[in-house]
Amino acid sequence: MVNHSRASLDRTFAALADPTRRRILQHLARGDQNVTRLAAPHAMSLPAVSKHLRVLESAGLIRRRRHGRVHQLALQARPMKQASAWIEKYRAYWEGSFDRLDDYLQKLQTTETKHERKKK
Repeated sequence: MVNHSRASLDRTFAALADPTRRRILQHLARGDQNVTRLAAPHAMSLPAVSKHLRVLESAGLIRRRRHGRVHQLALQARPMKQASAWIEKYRAYWEGSFDRLDDYLQKLQTTETKHERKKK
């Protein structure tokens, strides 16, 4: 079982819950960008985008570097890897559950078919 800090996962999933923050991460997946360039495609003020960036930073999803007055942002993969591992654990569980359900339904269908043949 993969064991991760609950607080870290909570911050990651909370950050990913917002569509604006997910779009920002998509832009950063193409490469490092400055704040002004990241804000350009969003219909909101620069301070509003900055709030989203702070949430992503506190979740560890982005890293900020300063070059004078310019803030350069980069995507950080580790929290996403941890969230993915957590999700994978449950995906495997549910797939196993569905496989067991499928086996059970196959047995029921086979049993019903046998009973129908005996009635004839």
